[in-house]
Amino acid sequence: MTDMHKIQVEQLNLAYGENKALFDVNLNIRPNSITALIGPSGCGKSTFLRTLNRMNDLIDNVSITGSVKVDGENIYEPDTDVVSLRKRVGMVFQRPNPFPMSIYDNIAYGPRIHGLKKKSLLDERVEKSLTQAALWDEVKDRLGKSAMGLSGGQQQRLCIARLLAVEPDVLLMDEPTSALDPISTLKVEELSQQLKDQYTIIIVTHNMQQAARISDTTAFFLNGILVESGKTDKMFTAPADRRTEDYITGRFG
Repeated sequence: MTDMHKIQVEQLNLAYGENKALFDVNLNIRPNSITALIGPSGCGKSTFLRTLNRMNDLIDNVSITGSVKVDGENIYEPDTDVVSLRKRVGMVFQRPNPFPMSIYDNIAYGPRIHGLKKKSLLDERVEKSLTQAALWDEVKDRLGKSAMGLSGGQQQRLCIARLLAVEPDVLLMDEPTSALDPISTLKVEELSQQLKDQYTIIIVTHNMQQAARISDTTAFFLNGILVESGKTDKMFTAPADRRTEDYITGRFG
């Protein structure tokens, strides 16, 4: 039933040197949905997120076994083109990290690297991406100005727009609102819900309310183990595992 799943993770193990960080993780992720990864700090959720576009490859002494299939293809095959993988499976980080250049050039940067040179096409892509990220109306009159002059919330939406500009399939978000104020957080949450019609979104969050508000599926990690995953409303009202219930109700974490 591969067609039901955008991403299939099977028997995934990861270690940094001698320290095991993920143990036999199995998880299927459906297309056009938001999957929230929850669990206490250091439980492996961000590490797991980074396995989905091989960002952990950048860390020394990391060993990974098992398979991660995106659209049925194992991304850990030796001949995988990691650059094109990261174009398809893009990432937004915890703190906004705009490039120190203009708003326009932030968005045009990725498409240019991937060969889009024509000014009219770049203009279209910039407008489309900023519109998708609910930012166009706020910045359209200052595209030539530095992105560093935007507020934190605007910078995070700019980073989302920058990701959308290379036309990915999957958006990975590592606590994308943890550095933002409540109003900016709400904008990013609303944006995520609009984007899931076109993308598959996986979000790491510490915020239980956020997971409950925006995700379709929730996966609970503890000490590198995927304790359980399922429909969000069921996970939050009738979790199968006592540890999940203890975490969600605030008994630990």
